[in-house]
Amino acid sequence: MSRVICFSHREDVDGVSSAALIKAAFKAKSVILVDYSNMISKLQKLLDSRSSSFSSGSERVFDKVFICDLGLNKKNEKKFIDLLGKLISKGCKVTYIDHHDLNSDVAAALKSLGVVLIHSLEECTSILVYNKYKKKFKANAAFFAAAGALTDYMENRPVASAIISRFDRQFLMLQSTALSYMISANQHNDEFLIQIVDTLSQMKYPHEIEGGFSIAEKYAKKVSEAVKSVEQSITRIENLAYARSTVELSASMIVNFVLGASERPVAMVYKLKEDINSFVISIRGSKDCKVHLGRLVNHIATEIGGSGGGHEKASGAVVPKAKLDDFIRILNQRISDLQEAV
Repeated sequence: MSRVICFSHREDVDGVSSAALIKAAFKAKSVILVDYSNMISKLQKLLDSRSSSFSSGSERVFDKVFICDLGLNKKNEKKFIDLLGKLISKGCKVTYIDHHDLNSDVAAALKSLGVVLIHSLEECTSILVYNKYKKKFKANAAFFAAAGALTDYMENRPVASAIISRFDRQFLMLQSTALSYMISANQHNDEFLIQIVDTLSQMKYPHEIEGGFSIAEKYAKKVSEAVKSVEQSITRIENLAYARSTVELSASMIVNFVLGASERPVAMVYKLKEDINSFVISIRGSKDCKVHLGRLVNHIATEIGGSGGGHEKASGAVVPKAKLDDFIRILNQRISDLQEAV
């Protein structure tokens, strides 16, 4: 019997729903939720644990790993390939399911190692998981894939829109938003995040997560207060509106409000992370933005000694504190150049 581990993104509904779907479909014995800052170190730890378990003959050794909703960037792609190659060399089957921009050379390298690659820019990861393995799911499993698409702003994509149309939209929006707030409010609470995955994998709705809606309500109040504080500090330049956040919430939770208020094609919110002397940046694009932000941010952040990447209309970066002004200047200019070239 295959012993499965799921390794997935912890910061949003798409990643958490993907983990829940994999757990439901393959009876995954363990789910490991990570963010972009620790995904490589956690993969290394996973490899080390398999090596030690295997050498000791332990029955706890796993033989199949799913990696979901964890996009790569120029800074980590080489190490990612190396770690997956080592897992495979130890007899592990690896499936990588993702929807972020992926370099064609990296994709080819992963396939040559024997990684099962399920990748598309057209649909979010939870939709890709559901669509690939739908014969393994109960009927209402599609709901959790729909929630991933809705909160990742990919609800108008071909497969996602067909799935979303099957559900009452108000119910889906309520459940998805509440789930998103539960996840954001518990980024430092691994136990609760795993509880969310376990509950969803049993095909229970977010409102059935114990204490979940109360958490979502409290978090909504925090978002409202944060938006008011940031709105007063928005700077607008040619193609970009940006603001610094000093509130407790992540930049990704308030950047859409800046986008809506700014009347610019791209908005950015940045927050200082003292322990790494860098700014954590969240970026969103409106329908007027004609460039692939994930791809663009990946290149710019790497050029100035940081890292970044993401979706077409939503991306993030970590940039050295001293390089923030350079990042803003280059991003604004590149958006201008690319918009004109379209």
